[in-house]
Amino acid sequence: MAAETTFKAGLEDVVSNTSEICFLDGKQGRLLYYGYDIHDLVDGGASFEEVVYLLWHGELPNQSELKAFTEELASERALAEPVLDLLKRLPKDANAMAVLRTAVSFLGLYDPDDGDESLEANYRKAARLVAKIPTIVTSYERIRQGLDPVQPDPSLSAAANFFYLLRGTKPSEFEEKAFNTALILHADHELNASTFSARVTAGTLSDMYSAITSAIGTLKGPLHGGANEQVMRMLLEIGDPSKAITWIDEALAQKKKIMGFGHRVYRTEDPRATHLRELSKQAGELKGETKWFEMSQAIEKHMLEVKGLHANVDFYSASLYYSLGIPTHLYTPIFACSRISGWTAHVLEQYKNNRLIRPRAEYVGPTDRKFVPLSER
Repeated sequence: MAAETTFKAGLEDVVSNTSEICFLDGKQGRLLYYGYDIHDLVDGGASFEEVVYLLWHGELPNQSELKAFTEELASERALAEPVLDLLKRLPKDANAMAVLRTAVSFLGLYDPDDGDESLEANYRKAARLVAKIPTIVTSYERIRQGLDPVQPDPSLSAAANFFYLLRGTKPSEFEEKAFNTALILHADHELNASTFSARVTAGTLSDMYSAITSAIGTLKGPLHGGANEQVMRMLLEIGDPSKAITWIDEALAQKKKIMGFGHRVYRTEDPRATHLRELSKQAGELKGETKWFEMSQAIEKHMLEVKGLHANVDFYSASLYYSLGIPTHLYTPIFACSRISGWTAHVLEQYKNNRLIRPRAEYVGPTDRKFVPLSER
């Protein structure tokens, strides 16, 4: 049966909606949030909180707006006791993304604006989600280690608070700066799979928590959110920079996919990798263990030479997070701690100009089959 429109596997390059939030230029390697180049935001010293405000309102905040917004987020970080009880009752060996998906769905039951779908209420829900998701991730990690969760410190930035909740101690200046940059770089990326899931759910006029639960479930898949964890596993398996090229060549000969390279949109360097590469180098030098960066750099050069593939955002975030002492199983949940800002921005935008998202499929099955009664089959 002929399709009404041209079929594109994986909806590649199919435009499904308009958006003001994020612009990708795959040929030039540019990433813009509401017209602001990601390089300018990072190099200019923007905070993650400023970027969240930008994604929701389309403008950067002034000082008084940022102060009020930062205080609002800080006031929402703590988890209600029923949510903490849930985390304590979950299996200690559960997948961290499965825990996050479950906890966020559960969290919606205790939102004071549950049932209120006004724009103002949804902004408040978005603020709670941005504030609480890092607390969920870090609290469960401490629980599974046999430690008590740490109460958030309202005086700390979002980046610093993550380390405080995870370790119980404040991070160094470099750790805060590096993590703040990582949060900004991962904040949004147009209609990636998880963001599209969120918009599809929101398009049915389901609630904010349902939309974000859909996004988390999508991010859990290894083809979307788990690449940097797999990159670090690869580096750990290689073990030494001198073995990197041989390992990669053998893997390529066996037709194995090398994670952290190539991108559906970018045909040049992923602009996010530019900053993460430098942060990975600095983190390794500060720790006195540069082999992970050296190994990564050798692999990046080799992959470009033999396959023509550039490193993407996942490649250098792996060695950066490892040098910062973050467990590898938290890499994808950290992605969610950042991308919740973009998910909520897209859900809010979907609600403002909603149309049910309902694509078509090209039918390739049989037609005109005749029914045969059960007794004759």
